[in-house]
Amino acid sequence: MTDTTITEIRVATAQIPWPDTWLLDGQAMSPTRNLLVIEIQTASGLVGMGYLHLLTPALRTLQACIAEIMAPRILGKDATAVEAIGYDLWRATLTSGRGGITTMAISAIDIALWDIVGKRAGLPLHRLWGHFRDQVPAYGSGCFRGSGGDGMIKKARYYADQGFSAIKMQVAHVHDLVTDLDNVRRMREALGPGIDIMIDVNQGWSADTAILMGRKFEQHDVYWLEEPVIADDFAGYIRVADKLDMRVVGGETHFTRYDMRPFLEHPGLPILQPDPMRGGLTEMRKLATLADTCGMTIAPHLFPELVIHVLCSIPNASWIEHMGLLDDLWVEPVPVDAGKITAPERPGHGLAFTPAALAQFRGWETLVP
Repeated sequence: MTDTTITEIRVATAQIPWPDTWLLDGQAMSPTRNLLVIEIQTASGLVGMGYLHLLTPALRTLQACIAEIMAPRILGKDATAVEAIGYDLWRATLTSGRGGITTMAISAIDIALWDIVGKRAGLPLHRLWGHFRDQVPAYGSGCFRGSGGDGMIKKARYYADQGFSAIKMQVAHVHDLVTDLDNVRRMREALGPGIDIMIDVNQGWSADTAILMGRKFEQHDVYWLEEPVIADDFAGYIRVADKLDMRVVGGETHFTRYDMRPFLEHPGLPILQPDPMRGGLTEMRKLATLADTCGMTIAPHLFPELVIHVLCSIPNASWIEHMGLLDDLWVEPVPVDAGKITAPERPGHGLAFTPAALAQFRGWETLVP
């Protein structure tokens, strides 16, 4: 198992129906779960798996990007050279990337490479990177605005009954400002003072509106206001954070630590929310260190089955987001108990799609030197 030369890359995509459950009532995501999977095989037989879960369509574009641009540059290289491979792919795509599709393709490769490194070492990633903790508190996410005030409260109560100490609800886009405020008031009344309430705007407001509504939300003891303005409005983010007493957070739509540099240069956001699909596990670890240097914590966007390894290997983890979007597709989903997620002890990231899930992937491409 010592020869980690990359000899083969396999890529496929799938559009898998959502499970039939009321927990997804009101969700406004893609009609199916749009997934790309990449398997990187080494000369010794080790296989690393990476994946992307897109909330918008781009599967064929991503697969073509990996096949045309990425695979020729990594076949024949040592899979344990994660930094060297990532740097080479980043430099090779500067004129066509620095974000977007190319960064997402690099992220899938990065996840698969770290899976190989962990398996080669016989260690789960959180121990390979320097174990810090066993578990992280989770907040129950996916109280979707589309389900209305009653629907959001129903799901929040479900999470509270499961032992979660925090939930996240949505505002903007669907309801007017009066309804948004009323939904927050009703949520606080329904949950009482013992459950933290996070509010996700999903980039739905201007800075002025976010300040206006944030001041009204503060009377209901809101834990944070998430993505109050469009991702590129860094000045708006800073202005909102400066004007409100509550936490203002964001980062899920940003690509790599470079895209989040304004947040680090003006650390008004106490918590950053990087997405592993927009930089991979390597970038998330680097961002965590930069955030720690600035006195900030991280609470990554979704994918608890992956980010649990990062969060359990750093000192500045705050929350992990649980929505259960892919739980039914894993042989062993991450365990959630009393509102906390525990890091698995299987080598690598420890994830494997069930045979039923793998059977739904189509268009397999096998790429060799």
